[in-house]
Amino acid sequence: MHPLYGVLGNPIAHSKSPMIHAAFAALTNIELDYSAYCLPIDDFEGALKALMDQGLQGANVTVPFKENAFRLANHLTVEAKEAGAVNTLAFKKGEIFGHNTDGNGLMCDLKERCNVELSNRRILVLGAGGAAKGILGPLLRQLPSEIVISNRTFSKAVSLAEQFNASGNVLALDWADLTGHFDVIINATSSSLHGEFTPLPCAMDAQTIGYDLMYGAKPTVFMDYLAQQGVVKTYDGLGMLVEQAALSFEFWHGIKPQTETVYQDLRQILLS
Repeated sequence: MHPLYGVLGNPIAHSKSPMIHAAFAALTNIELDYSAYCLPIDDFEGALKALMDQGLQGANVTVPFKENAFRLANHLTVEAKEAGAVNTLAFKKGEIFGHNTDGNGLMCDLKERCNVELSNRRILVLGAGGAAKGILGPLLRQLPSEIVISNRTFSKAVSLAEQFNASGNVLALDWADLTGHFDVIINATSSSLHGEFTPLPCAMDAQTIGYDLMYGAKPTVFMDYLAQQGVVKTYDGLGMLVEQAALSFEFWHGIKPQTETVYQDLRQILLS
């Protein structure tokens, strides 16, 4: 019997994690069984402990359980503490180790696949929920000149900026008050899921980079909007999905798999 791993969520049928981790296992010659587990909304802890009793050695965690996993973990990485959420769990001798690879996954995709320079750049992060919180720490470690957080509920943006402004130049601005030019604009809202995007009053041009944490077969509404404003380079979050998975794999196995073939295969599946 191969070591057991899986992804925990509800719903979970849509998850690409089993496909991604099967590919990583083949690339690294590591034998494992990786499955998707739909856990009950009202008993994450009980269901997780039952899986641990069955021999589960590690798990990815997705919506809506990342904060549940954070509370259950006995040991947390810096990234998990910053995010206040866990997307990767490892189980050793009854101890639960929690990590968050979302932010560093985004950094890998931006820097290595998209060739985006982040140091000394003015960055706009749209959204102030869990997705935004998970990327701010890693973004700040790239030493941007400024990170502006904007959110429809302005108080949430203010709260998030206050949590991180000791680590760098972070401030909150109301959506209507966004001014000046941004080098990088990251959409961490769910607007692309709903097919609607509220226009931005700030300046952008052909040098601006746009990145949407969401992904799909076609460019997202956010990407389309930026293209209409003259932005040439826009990216969706498929690369982030693959890179955060690779970092989870490394957390468990000590080996970071090559990601490009997996990324290209997933892109082709989306397009077909």
